[in-house]
Amino acid sequence: MDGPKADIDLDEVVAHFRRVVGFKVRRSIGPDNPDWEDLTNEVLAQTIAKVKSGEFRGESKIGTFIYTITARRIVDYIREKTKIARRFPAEAEPPEAADRLEKEERAKHLAAAVASLPGKYRQVLDLYYYQELSREETARRLGLTPARVSERVHYAQKLLRKSLDRTALPLSGAPSDSRKD
Repeated sequence: MDGPKADIDLDEVVAHFRRVVGFKVRRSIGPDNPDWEDLTNEVLAQTIAKVKSGEFRGESKIGTFIYTITARRIVDYIREKTKIARRFPAEAEPPEAADRLEKEERAKHLAAAVASLPGKYRQVLDLYYYQELSREETARRLGLTPARVSERVHYAQKLLRKSLDRTALPLSGAPSDSRKD
């Protein structure tokens, strides 16, 4: 074996990163979600397969490589569950009028905040979240690198948080701490 994968002991990598990946997955999908173990194992199996196939070229640390695989798998999992939930919505109790009005108000503020974003951020959010394109597909459509798409998505989220903090209506419905440090 030659190249960066010659230096990697995959058993050691799995042993070292299993807890870290498991923590990240549980934190992202919820600690009570029984799928966290399966997702953790999938991430580690993907890591091994990608290292063996040469996709890991050693341009970054193995931890960064695993973190990227973990983040992408979590996003894919959430998208899958969201699509299933849309097809088969659970019967829910009718929301209280005040709760419904509060959610509608937050939705209006969010829509206004998205509309106020510069075009390049609105466009990347539309493709990535609303049209549910992958980071790579979004990058191809916009003529950007996948890394640049991630940067724009994260910056757009930051701008939206700031905008929503000013309206004192957080997305989660929890009280906002509008103090400026």
